[in-house]
Amino acid sequence: MLAVDGLMREFMNADELFNRETEVFVFPASFAQQRLWFLHRLAPGNPFYNVSTALRLTGSLNSIALEQTFNEIVRRHEILRTTFAVVAGELSQIIASELTLSLPKIDLQNIPQTQQKTAVKQRAIAESRLPFDLTKGPLLRVKLLLFSATEYVLLINFHHIVADGWSIAVLIRELTSLYKAFAKNQLSPLPELPIQYADFAEWQHQWLQGEVLETQLAYWRQQLTNIQPLNLPVDRPRPPVPTYRGAREFLALSPTLSDRLNLLSKQQNVTLFVTLLAAFQTLLYRYTGQENIALGTPIANRNRRELEGLIGFFVNTLVLRTDLSGNPIFLELLNRAKQVTVAAYEYQDLPFEKLVEALEPDRDLSRNPLFQISFSLQNTPAATLELPELTWSAIDFDAGTAKLDLEFNLWEDFAGIKGQLTYSTDLFDSSTIARMLEHFQTLLESIVANPNQRLSDLPMLTAASRHQILVEFNRNLSQNIPRLPPLCQENESESRNIALCFHQLFELQVERSPDAIALVFENQHLTYRQLNTKANQIAHYLQQLGVKPEVLVGICMDRCLDAIAGLLGILKAGGAYVPLDPNYPQERLNFTVTILKPI
Repeated sequence: MLAVDGLMREFMNADELFNRETEVFVFPASFAQQRLWFLHRLAPGNPFYNVSTALRLTGSLNSIALEQTFNEIVRRHEILRTTFAVVAGELSQIIASELTLSLPKIDLQNIPQTQQKTAVKQRAIAESRLPFDLTKGPLLRVKLLLFSATEYVLLINFHHIVADGWSIAVLIRELTSLYKAFAKNQLSPLPELPIQYADFAEWQHQWLQGEVLETQLAYWRQQLTNIQPLNLPVDRPRPPVPTYRGAREFLALSPTLSDRLNLLSKQQNVTLFVTLLAAFQTLLYRYTGQENIALGTPIANRNRRELEGLIGFFVNTLVLRTDLSGNPIFLELLNRAKQVTVAAYEYQDLPFEKLVEALEPDRDLSRNPLFQISFSLQNTPAATLELPELTWSAIDFDAGTAKLDLEFNLWEDFAGIKGQLTYSTDLFDSSTIARMLEHFQTLLESIVANPNQRLSDLPMLTAASRHQILVEFNRNLSQNIPRLPPLCQENESESRNIALCFHQLFELQVERSPDAIALVFENQHLTYRQLNTKANQIAHYLQQLGVKPEVLVGICMDRCLDAIAGLLGILKAGGAYVPLDPNYPQERLNFTVTILKPI
C-alpha cells in the first residue's frame, strides 16, 4: 500500500507564482522528471522525448463527446494539468486547478484517397516533432484529422515528463469508458482516483532516503563498479553532442523459431526476456570482444496497486551488466543473465537518476551515462479501444528520433516474436543495422539448435553470407595474371596454377621500367625504383621485428606516398596488410587494434 496520509499540498495563489490565472499547487518533481528537465534544458526544442500515438477512426464520430472525454481525463489526472518551474532552487510540479483542452479539427477532405495514407504519416510525424514548453504547457496535445464524414485520424502527443508507455494504455481504457457515456449524455462511470502522480513524487522523496537509499545504492555500486563504455564498431565518428536523429529496422522471427525460444526458456526455468537478453549480449560480445556487457532496460515501476491506473512518468531504467568472461557455453550465460536480472528487479526502486548521481560517471555529452544500448521485451498491458459506431486501428509511423545509440524493443503476438531496432543515424547506416538483425536471427537459430555451444562457436552468418565472404569475395576471375616460372617450383607441372602475388608483380614492373613514374601525390612523385627501395627498407625492418606469413600488420596513415610504400613493405615482409583509416571512429580503430597480436 502506498501511504499518502499526512501529505500536505502547498497552495500558491496567482500573485505568488508567475501571475497565473488559475490556482495552482506546487509539488516536488519526481527524480525521473528532474532528469528529463535537465535533458530538455540541454537540448531545448528537441522532440526525442515526445510520446506519440495516431489512431484511425472509421464510422460515426461524436466530436463533442470526444472533446468532453479528453477534458474529463485531464480533470481526473492532475499530471495533465502540470507544468514545471524551479521554485526555491528545486524543480517543482506546478499543478493548475483546472485546464480546458481544445480538440482542433483539421479538414483534409480535399486530399485524394490515394494520397491520404501518405498525408496521415506526414501529419503524424510533423505533430510528433513539435516541441513542448515545459514551463507553460499544456503537455498533452490532441488533434483530429477529417478525411470524410466517416474517416478520421486522432493524433495524441504527450511529453514523456508527464506520461510513459503504460499511460497510453490507461488513456485508451478511460477514453473507451468516458466516450461511451458522454456520447449518450450520461455521467462519467469512472470512480475518482485514490491518489495522483504528485502524491507518488512526494512519497518517493520521503521514502528514498536513509537506510533504504543506502541499501539500494550498495547493491548498484557493487554491481556497476568500473563500468566501461561499450565500444561497438560504428560507421561514423561519434559527434561531441548527439543530434538525436534516428531511424529503425524491423525483425520478425518465424513461428517455429519463436516457439523453440519459448521452449528453451521453459526448459531452463528462465523468462523469454532473459533468453533474448543473453542472446543479444552474445551478439555484442562477438562484435566488441568485451566480456562485460551492460544494457539498459525499462521497467514499469508500478509495483503498487494504486499506481496502475495513473497517467504519469513512472518508468524506471535498470542497468543489466552481465559477465561473459571465459567464453562460456550459452546455457551458462543464460544462468548468469538470470541471476543479474533477478537481483536487478529486487533493487529496482532506486531511480536511474539517483544511481547516476551516486556513481558520478565521467561526464560525456556524447553518450548516455552507464549504458548506450537499451533492450526490452514488451509486456505493458494492452488496452482495446471500443467506441460505439466506430472501428479503429493504430497507425505506425517513424518520428525519426533516437535517444540512444541503439534501442532494441521486442514483443510477441500471434505470429511470433517481432522487434524494432531504433538506431542513431549519427553513428550507423541502415545496411549495418540490417546486417546486425540478420546476425541476431542467425545466432538465435544457432542457440536453439545447440545451446551447449561456446559463445565464440555459435554461428552468426547465414549460409549465403558465408558463401559470399569465403567464395565470391575471394574469386579471382582474371586469367591474365603472370604465373611463377618453373624454376621457382619444386614441381614444374604446377607452374600454371600458381599466380604471382601483388608485390611480385610490382617487382616485375620495376625491372621493366625502373625510372618511370610510379606514384604522384600533390607535388610529389616516386619512380618505380625509388618506391621499391623504400618498400624494401620497410620490409627488412618489419622482418627484424618478427613479421612473417600470417602476421597482421596495421597501418594508420592519411593518403600519401609513404602509405603505399608501407603497404608494399608489409607484403614484401610476408605479413598481411590491415588498413586503419585515421578518419574511422576511435572506437572502431580501438576494436581493430585489439585483433592485431603484438609481434
